[in-house]
Amino acid sequence: MVYHIPALLNESIEGLNIQPEGIYVDVTFGGGGHSMEILKRLTTGRLIAFDQDDDAGMNIPVNENFLFLDQNFRFLKNNLLFNGISSIDGLIADLGVSFHQFDEAERGFTFRQDAPLDMRMNKNGSVTAAHLLNSLNETSLADVFYKFGELVNSRRIAKEIIAARVIKPFSSVSDIIDAIGNLAPNRLEHKFYAKVFQALRIAVNHEIDYLKEMLGQSLSLLNQGGRLVVITYHSLEDRVVKNFMKTGNFEGEEQKDFYGNVETPFRIINRKGTTPGDEEIALNNRARSARLRIAEKI
Repeated sequence: MVYHIPALLNESIEGLNIQPEGIYVDVTFGGGGHSMEILKRLTTGRLIAFDQDDDAGMNIPVNENFLFLDQNFRFLKNNLLFNGISSIDGLIADLGVSFHQFDEAERGFTFRQDAPLDMRMNKNGSVTAAHLLNSLNETSLADVFYKFGELVNSRRIAKEIIAARVIKPFSSVSDIIDAIGNLAPNRLEHKFYAKVFQALRIAVNHEIDYLKEMLGQSLSLLNQGGRLVVITYHSLEDRVVKNFMKTGNFEGEEQKDFYGNVETPFRIINRKGTTPGDEEIALNNRARSARLRIAEKI
């Protein structure tokens, strides 16, 4: 089984503008696809990779220029400083869920297979999707589905979940489909469930909050001319990355100096982002929602 096929692999590696002696970070190691390509381009340089999923450890290469850290990327700066690294020349993040995580039914990431409602990126985490569904109040549940799934009927979804869990606690994928299946639009069921599961996954793993923490730390670590390369897969995380690269903050609010010039920490390399071509999508359909953004620290 293929662990993961990286989207926009060549474009993202080229976007890093790798210097053979530089120091680079891959904060989403996964199957190692990006890391392997970076290592090919290094001579005396170093690559530090992060991944909180224990399963990623099976893909670690033997290479003197490589260091793997089994940590969440929200601890980026502290871990680098602990290993004697105070500045870097580039950072890459592929924010998608790996094929391996989707395809392992027991991880509960997909609505296409009945499995425990888990969804933890870090198997050692204490909160699962089932825990959220069984413990959050109606307002909090509605907020999760509205904020992280952009579901306009989030309140009805939350109400149905509260009613269903009184009869039987949520434990498996089929439980949530049984509870809210009547709210899925005709012929758009898959899109509806994808948004529901996306919302739960983001909430379980604090994905947006941790992404912001990592990006903020990357700015302080990158050398002048260093590249920030991020691949996103949905509008929520893409908006965060786009705003940060454009303005240095997550709200997208432009800061101006005394003379009215916009102050920004980055130069955008590909202003509209890069998306996969038809040929790549034909070979890897899961890449269809990917968007690559590249910025260089000024």
